[in-house]
Formats: sequence, C-alpha cells, structure tokens
Amino acid sequence: MNLQRRQFVQAAAAAIATAQFPILGANDRIQVGVVGVGARGTDHLGTYASLDSDCRIAAVCDVDQAARESAVSKVYKAKGYSPQDYNDLRKMFESKDIDAVSIATPNHWHALATIWACDAGKDVYVEKPASHNIFEGQQMVAAARKHNRMVQVGSQYRSEPYKMHAVRLLREGVIGHVYGARAVVFRRRFSIGHTPDEPVPHGRDWDIFLGPAQWKPYSKNKFVYNWNWVWDTGNGDIANQGSHEMDLALWGLGRSGWPVSVSSSGGKFVWEDDQQTPNTQQATVDFGDAQVTVDVRNLPTPPEGLIAGAPIRLEEGASSAWPFSMYDQRGPNCVEDIFFGDLGFLILNRTGIQVYRSSAGNLSGDAALGADAGSREKYEKTVDEKPQAAEDFAPHVRNFFDAIRARDYKLLNADVEIGVRSAAFCHLANISYRVGRTLRISPSTGRCLGDEDANALLTRNYRDPYIVPTIG
Repeated sequence: MNLQRRQFVQAAAAAIATAQFPILGANDRIQVGVVGVGARGTDHLGTYASLDSDCRIAAVCDVDQAARESAVSKVYKAKGYSPQDYNDLRKMFESKDIDAVSIATPNHWHALATIWACDAGKDVYVEKPASHNIFEGQQMVAAARKHNRMVQVGSQYRSEPYKMHAVRLLREGVIGHVYGARAVVFRRRFSIGHTPDEPVPHGRDWDIFLGPAQWKPYSKNKFVYNWNWVWDTGNGDIANQGSHEMDLALWGLGRSGWPVSVSSSGGKFVWEDDQQTPNTQQATVDFGDAQVTVDVRNLPTPPEGLIAGAPIRLEEGASSAWPFSMYDQRGPNCVEDIFFGDLGFLILNRTGIQVYRSSAGNLSGDAALGADAGSREKYEKTVDEKPQAAEDFAPHVRNFFDAIRARDYKLLNADVEIGVRSAAFCHLANISYRVGRTLRISPSTGRCLGDEDANALLTRNYRDPYIVPTIG
C-alpha cells in the first residue's frame, strides 16, 4: 500500500471512529450510567455527584426496583435532576446519551457487563475483583483492546499518593532486595445464618441477577451483600478485600508474570450457615525467586506483633524476638501489606508507610557469625509517613476520566489488564483451596499443569443468554 493510500485509510478509520464514538473535549462532561446501586453503587453515585465539573449521572440500573427508586431520589436530591432508570443493563448500554458506565454489581456480572459495555462503545469503571474467574478476565482485556475502550478496575490503592510513594521507595531500594510480601486481610465478620428458599419479592428481577450463574431458587442470603460468600456469585474475602492487598503485593514486588506455583488451605470454622467460602484462608504464591503470602481471617484476630507503640530499637543483648507492632492499627479489622527485603521491611496500611532498617545489613564476616549475631541486630524506623488525605475513590475516578479524554488506556492507574491479573492470583488461590492441593502453573498460559480438575475451575458453565464470549 503506497503512502497516500495508507494515509487515506487511516484518516477514514479515524473519521468513522470519531463519528461513532465522539471524542470528548476537556470541558465536556462525561455522561455516566451506574449499574448496581446497592451499597457500593451508592458510593459510586456519591462520588460522581461530587465531580460535577467532570461528569453527569445520566442513568442508573439495578434489578431491584426499590434500589433504583432510591438511587433516582438520591441523585435528584443532590443534583436537582432525575437520571433515567433501567432494570436491564442491556437497555442502558443501547443509549446514545451515555459515554461511560460504572459497574458495582456482584462479581459474577463484572466481566459480561464490561464486555457488553465495550461492545456498545462505552468506557467502563468496574469494581474489584475484575472478574469472577480467570477465563472471563482474559476476555475483558480482549474486549477493551478490540474496541479501544478505557476500562479502569476499582483497585483504587493505585491512585493513592502515599501508596504510590511506597512503591517508589521499594523500587529505589529502601529495604534492599525485595524478596517477599505478606498480605494481611483480617476482617471481622459474623455468621450469615440460614435463609430459606422463597418466592422472588415483587420488583426484583431474579433472572437478570443470576445472569451468567446457573439457576437457583431465590433466598435472602443469595442476595444483597451475602452473595460474596456463595461460589456462584462471589469469591470469598480473599477476592473481596484481599484483591486490594494482592494487587498491592504484586505492585510492590514488580511482578506481572505467572507464578511457579500456588497453594492455599483453610476452612470455614465455627459457623453453621449458608456461607460456602472459607472464613479462614492462607495462600502462598511462589515465583521461585520471590513469594507472596496471604492471610485471610474473619474470626477474632489479634494484631500481628505486639501492641502499637512498643519500643522499636533493641537494647544490647536483648532477645531478637519480634519487638514491635506490625502496624499502628488496633481492633479486629487489620488490613495491610508488609514487604520484606534483605535490609529491612516496609509496612503499608491505612495509617501510612513505615520502614524499618536492620543493622544486620552492615554486619559481615566474623561479625555476622555466631549464635548471638541476632541479638546484636537493631531495627530503626527510617520512614514514618502518614497519608495526606483519606480519599482514594475520587482520584481513581478522575484518573479514569483523564484517560477517557485522552483516549489512552496507558494513562489508567488500574487498567483492566492490571486488575484482571491481580484477580487471577486470588482465583488461583481459591482453586487450590477447592481442589485441596498445590497448583503448578504454566509460565506461558497460566493454566494448571497436569490438573484438569483445577483447570475446569478457570471458567464456569454459563447460562444462556448470559454467556461470556471468547473474543479473538
């Protein structure tokens, strides 16, 4: 093809794309539709309403009539207008008045909603975990790239300045060679009890709610928040809260490829109820030269280490036992990531960044030998940085809008490929837990080597017409 011909074809393609999906200017407000307006969806509405110069809430969608009516009322009260409301997300996606959709549905809808939205020419903000299984996450990436859509996953840690700074510190060698990360997910929860099957309440579309999942009778515990603890619709706390901590661990370690192996164990202890996912779970993701460990616990749990504020520096001759708190959080809900290097460790949580450097990094030769070498080791806190602001969702959404206007997915802090990869590690941990053995992982495909039972859980049996397609 000669140069003039090539330029003509490129210009024509650009003109068609622009005509079909207008490029927004810096002063154009992005018209947003929110899918799923329960608890997290209500957070979405509040954030979008606060970003008045950037966007307008054009529509809301939910399978529950009461939730839709409440959402419309909230928007009217906050902004003075009523968004269009939809029962079926497919109808919302047909609207030419919507530029982007924000998906706050249960996990099992994340992939198909994203793919359908991309097919319809919408940009997408989708909550974490990005997908319900590994296969559909891969199709989300393919759909985003095929249609040149901006797809931001709700891994908002990636837009928090102090967490960005922590990762920069790790890259700069603040704790030396980083060989491991520990994700702590201590979220106190309680038994959900038993709820019987019953007729679907008026105004609630159970067929659309189930979507890609197989048909099951309606019960209260399969709806609202407790869908997180049912395998058909959720992935347990390792992918609920843990997807944030897994993403942070991989980010800090700088890992983007598949691990060598994944193992996970645990169980559902004490509770006798409808929950299927574990309430206690440990996982190890092994890269061969580095490792991520995850500890999930919903039952009573003490802080890691001693009480916050304990002395940090060991006196000469003191025991080398762990002498300090792992974090400055107290109570039953402790969530953080700890990074380990050959010169010390970095603790990252909601209270900020703490770095402890070990004096052993300066010991060598005879000084490092002997049974009492550890007793001479001292730890000094070299970084103690507090967050400047607690807000993380709004900056993440602003980053999404910036990428939409620039039409450049590389500007996204949590592009779909990043979010899908972090979710995949959580899914592999759950697969290991469910089959009861360590998984050996192919470095090129991410499939489980010699384990077809495990590979069967990389996807699911979809229910027509809610089938996640394979996108070439």
